[in-house]
Amino acid sequence: MIVMNSRFLHKTGAVIALFLMSMPLVAHAHAPAQTFTEGGMGEGWWIWPLALFFVSIAVGFLAVVSGTGGGVLFVPFVAGLFPFHLDFIRGTGLMVALCAALAAGPGMLARNMASLRLAIPFGLVASTASIFGAMLGLALPVNVVQFSMGICIMVICVVMIRVHNADYPDLPGKDALAAALSLNGLYTEDSSGETIQWRVIRTPAGLCIFALIGFLAGVFGIGGGWAMVPTLNLVMGAPLKLSVATGKIILGVTDTSAAWVYLNRGGIMAMIAVPSILGAMLGSAIGVRVFSRIKPKVIRWVVILALLLAGLRAIARGVGV
Repeated sequence: MIVMNSRFLHKTGAVIALFLMSMPLVAHAHAPAQTFTEGGMGEGWWIWPLALFFVSIAVGFLAVVSGTGGGVLFVPFVAGLFPFHLDFIRGTGLMVALCAALAAGPGMLARNMASLRLAIPFGLVASTASIFGAMLGLALPVNVVQFSMGICIMVICVVMIRVHNADYPDLPGKDALAAALSLNGLYTEDSSGETIQWRVIRTPAGLCIFALIGFLAGVFGIGGGWAMVPTLNLVMGAPLKLSVATGKIILGVTDTSAAWVYLNRGGIMAMIAVPSILGAMLGSAIGVRVFSRIKPKVIRWVVILALLLAGLRAIARGVGV
């Protein structure tokens, strides 16, 4: 097993940002949109990337303290506050979620908190579906995507309200497919030093749900962390920490596949992506430092309320209001 240097992992976002800075500041010839904003760049264009940097800090902070993914916050917030074309926002949302996953996933894997056996089949299904989702999302009219995204955000809010994760779910039943794929194992709980034996059930249902998650991630650019952890934990019975860590690995594979579709079609612009990635990672670092001194439940309800407002705004823009 290859153990990666932790400093390298924490610099992942900066490396991706530098890569994006090497790209042209205008879209590819086959880009879904040819202008920086929906109304053109105009004078004072530099104000928007600067403002985006500070908004991304807030998104990264809220993503950590509320336990939600960065992509699911970034896309509706930025789409509601900024005049950027939605295709660029969705492509950048995937990059933001991807950076968060790449920064955390390998470290969790090195600590034996994530399971590659569990990540590979579900990552394959989700990443394949995300490619088709990204292709469909770029082909649909913007107003249709706006309206559909608003509905999706409302559903996500309902999931966040109703879902309560369990640390060690013990779901009854057996799963022949999980046994054939050896989806079981051991991991050590650092807080207690206890070795936890785990297994999963309902693998066919889990694969279908992950296909849907990947498809939605590609269409809307919202990542999939908001649904991957509840699916692994509550539907399939994996321990909560194992679900979180494995979800990061799967998220990295899924968002990479969808992001390449946006990148190939010119849906990722450096002037939007770079301040977003740097801001989100800075906000995440701040959130980690203050996480123990705030009440996550309060922040979680603030995020849910903000998502509800963003979802309503997306629906309104989708119908032309």
